[in-house]
Amino acid sequence: MTQTSSSIAVVGPGAIGCLFGAMLREAGHRVVMLDIHPERAEKINREGIHVRGISGERDVGVVATTRPADVADCELVIIATKTYDTREAVRSIAGVIGPSTPVTTLQNGLGNVELISGAVGAGRTIGGITSQGATLVANGSIIHAGTGKTVIGTPSGKTTGALERVKDILDSAGFKPQVSGDLEGTIWSKLIINVGINALTAITRLNNGRLLEFEGTRRIMSAAVAEAAAVARAKNIKIAHEDPLAQTEEVCRLTATNVSSMLQDVLAGKRTEIDAINGAVARIGEEVGIATPVNAALAALVTTIESSYELQVRP
Repeated sequence: MTQTSSSIAVVGPGAIGCLFGAMLREAGHRVVMLDIHPERAEKINREGIHVRGISGERDVGVVATTRPADVADCELVIIATKTYDTREAVRSIAGVIGPSTPVTTLQNGLGNVELISGAVGAGRTIGGITSQGATLVANGSIIHAGTGKTVIGTPSGKTTGALERVKDILDSAGFKPQVSGDLEGTIWSKLIINVGINALTAITRLNNGRLLEFEGTRRIMSAAVAEAAAVARAKNIKIAHEDPLAQTEEVCRLTATNVSSMLQDVLAGKRTEIDAINGAVARIGEEVGIATPVNAALAALVTTIESSYELQVRP
């Protein structure tokens, strides 16, 4: 554990935001959850974050607020919103936090690091990925469904003081973060895994592990991952895993009972991050001349589900 506690703002109390907020608070840090929904913030203030699952069951008291000014003194900001809310999330805190406060993203999809760098500068931006599995069951209530590695790095690939501080803080809470000198490769390596899992779970409504039980989902997963890996190679991006499909399948096994974030969104009738995952692979594939028919089809299907919530047949 770190020698002293830090003051940390977590922007976005969804599944991953609540998991990191709760575990950082348990490690002795001062945690403030920044939310845009007053009722949710009030509930978290009143009842704390309820966590159950592989790390046990408990209630963790944290502070929640809707006022960006309340995080002005924080020594670290973690952006945990959906990708499509990143721009507004960073805008809300950029003018109130200190000039050297690191801003970290562990979000899914592409584009988050660039948005944060544009708002606060590349020197304060820490990007990364996490394979922790968390399911939001109610406001401020999550299931910790699986563990997985967390990897962080800087846009420059250099190890900075800010990166070391973030590493120490996450390490104190048991996340055991690894440091990557190739942030783009790290993000694409996670993207390829998400490409193989998230849309399929949203369409089939299966838990992660169940995708491996059916020939159809295994075949589509293989094709989607192969397309994304081909796009990465065309962009000269180094993928962390020699066999990305095997790694995707391993993540399915490690988070077998997890309800993916995209499936959680579909079940709740919410907007998904499909545009930043399979949709991004399809768009970039077109730019670099790589055919991505499976990713394009998955993106189209999830987009259709989003657009037709009110029309869908219910049991």
